[in-house]
Amino acid sequence: MIKHIVATTYLWFAIASLSPIYGQQQIDHTLGNLWQQVEENYPGIGVKRNIAHAAQLKAMAIKTSSLPQLKTQVQNTFGTYEGNAGAFFPQPGFFNVSGNSTAQENSRLAANSFASATIEWELFTFGRIKNENEAAQMLFQKKVSEQEAYILNLKKVLSERYITLLYHNAKLDLSKKNTERLDDIRKISSSLALSGLKPAADSLLASSSYMQAIGEYDHWMGNKHSSYIKLKELYGRENLTYTSSIHRFSNPKEKYHLLADQGISNTHPVLVTLEKQAQYYIHTGEAQKKAAMPSLKLLGGYGYRGTGVSTTEKTSNAWQDGFKNSTNNLLVGIGLTWNITSLYTNRFRGESLLKEAEGTKLLQTQYQQAMQADLSASQTKSIWKYKQIQKSQIAVKQAQDAYIMYLARYKSGLITLSELLQIRNLLEQAENNHIEASLSYWILLAHESELAADFDYLFNNL
Repeated sequence: MIKHIVATTYLWFAIASLSPIYGQQQIDHTLGNLWQQVEENYPGIGVKRNIAHAAQLKAMAIKTSSLPQLKTQVQNTFGTYEGNAGAFFPQPGFFNVSGNSTAQENSRLAANSFASATIEWELFTFGRIKNENEAAQMLFQKKVSEQEAYILNLKKVLSERYITLLYHNAKLDLSKKNTERLDDIRKISSSLALSGLKPAADSLLASSSYMQAIGEYDHWMGNKHSSYIKLKELYGRENLTYTSSIHRFSNPKEKYHLLADQGISNTHPVLVTLEKQAQYYIHTGEAQKKAAMPSLKLLGGYGYRGTGVSTTEKTSNAWQDGFKNSTNNLLVGIGLTWNITSLYTNRFRGESLLKEAEGTKLLQTQYQQAMQADLSASQTKSIWKYKQIQKSQIAVKQAQDAYIMYLARYKSGLITLSELLQIRNLLEQAENNHIEASLSYWILLAHESELAADFDYLFNNL
């Protein structure tokens, strides 16, 4: 029983000691995890969202223009009341007064009050308002598609920067391996030279190759830090771990569905943007043509007026008397407005916009054909690029085995230093070719993902 209690106690202590270790482990950031952070925090996406929202609000504002326009006015003034016969047009800068010059001049000024309300409702516009609303909706949908296209391109930029970071990391690891190999060769050649088995020149040559490798290591260290800074601009955080992605970069899985002929979808954001742009031109052009037709409106109005001038021709400038001697008037009617000159000008404006729509549709077809050709060519290239990666992996393994054998022969004095360095160069070339092939393969997949508007494979496998 005591042994059981002691064992349980040790078990709990072990669990307690391991818990902080697991709690301090950093999350391994895959490309998909990075995108989640970018999508939530990158300000460029917020800019596009606000632009789309602004277009939506503008469409809502245009839609309300079909509602009855209700206006009201209330005023209280002091002024003279002298009248004058004759007709006039109420142009800006004029105000109307009414009175009788024979009125008793109890006061040269009279208080007045006035309130009015008018309503104007376009009953029939030959479809102009409908086309304006449709054009506003197309403009909003275009902005949404532009936002989606921007996000798609941002995914590609993130992928390319992440791939570049992994590439520079792989080149740095390769440079480190070469430095360690040359350091071993330098130590071996120095030992053989001291023992008199090899000339002193071998030690100098090995040391020179080693120093060059150190310089190359510094070069790739700088590139790695540079690519990390550019990736952090999108990611926005300091800590970034990518251990699992390092292995997947050099050992990619074959994308089997590339063997099938994958086409460009009509719902691709770039194509949808052009389609909505064409629809916007069409509806705007039709609205321009309809604007040349007459507009039938329902008119209504109500007016209240009070004055300090009474019917007995007595005047008062007291403020409260401005609400006396009131009159109320009501106006209802139908009005027809027609700018006949616009029949000529609006027709040309409408035809111009319709021609813009035709050009945009042709541009959409051109884009779709070019994107399809680009996708097919990229898919074909990536299939053969993956075959190259498979063969380069075999070549690297064989070159590594051969180098180990030749290094043993050099230690035994069976080959010269120049022969060993040549073998090491062949091994470095094989490893470098494998890294370059991996880089080209992943860059091709990033390009294809943008064309196909599908980054699921790339986010789940890198």
